[in-house]
Amino acid sequence: MMIIDFKMLEREDKPVLDKFFHARYYENSHLNFTNFYMWRTPYHIQWKVEDDVLYMINEYDGVLASRQPFCEPEKWPEATKKILAFFEEQGRPVYLMGLEKDYAAYLQGEGQSLAAFDVKDDRDNADYVYLAEKLITLSGRKLHSKKNHLNAFHKLYPQAEYLPITNDLIPACRKELESWYAMRSEDLQNDPFIGYERAAIHEVFDNYETFQLKGGVIRIDGRVVAFTFGEALNTDTAVIHVEKADPNVRGAYPAINQGFVEHAWSDMTYINREEDMGLPGLRKAKESYKPEKMIEKFNATVKGA
Repeated sequence: MMIIDFKMLEREDKPVLDKFFHARYYENSHLNFTNFYMWRTPYHIQWKVEDDVLYMINEYDGVLASRQPFCEPEKWPEATKKILAFFEEQGRPVYLMGLEKDYAAYLQGEGQSLAAFDVKDDRDNADYVYLAEKLITLSGRKLHSKKNHLNAFHKLYPQAEYLPITNDLIPACRKELESWYAMRSEDLQNDPFIGYERAAIHEVFDNYETFQLKGGVIRIDGRVVAFTFGEALNTDTAVIHVEKADPNVRGAYPAINQGFVEHAWSDMTYINREEDMGLPGLRKAKESYKPEKMIEKFNATVKGA
């Protein structure tokens, strides 16, 4: 069996990856070109298409991992064999990460004929998914406090305006981004991921039209105080990649959250706001918006390997 000959992910690879990610209904927020491209540097993300199967690997802190094969389910057995052969050739332990529920179930069932897969739920990386309508209306007792924050924002800043991101607004978004990071300069020293994210956002702005994203800003007296961008994840769900707001502007986060969904995604049923990474503060914030459902992700190793 030929071992997969991977190549580094580049901007020009978007049409190829889009084809595979749009071919089936994927719910995992990571399964789109934008997400992989934004994090390609720290994770050394590589890919290869063979026999109409997309293979992807990444490596971080010395740990090599494969994503599930992206293809029709009937191709899973042969594709999984190739992934196992790749790890064997590398002399590295088998590790598959960020798996969708149906492929994880395959590994736990029929896939056991290939290897003794040990599949575990990864709660820290489960995605929070909300009803778009509820994020727009903030109706009901459970979201009452969110509605109050939004009302307070509009009362404090009646001049605030929502605008879709255009090339003309990108310099103002960059300025707000740098202001946001300046307030977290100490975090930048302690958390390399914040620095990677900062560079990735600037890179998205460099290639904004290429990425075919939707974005929005909240502007007050000519200054962008919040911005966000995302894209369609599948046929009924949008994924929010980035959301930044000035924490000193009361209600700026609820305002950009609500405004973006209302103006850009009212035709979608669900909004995927990604995972909490096991961070207590982020988990509390995401749970406070009362998710409609969680998208489980799974990791798999091979027992005794």
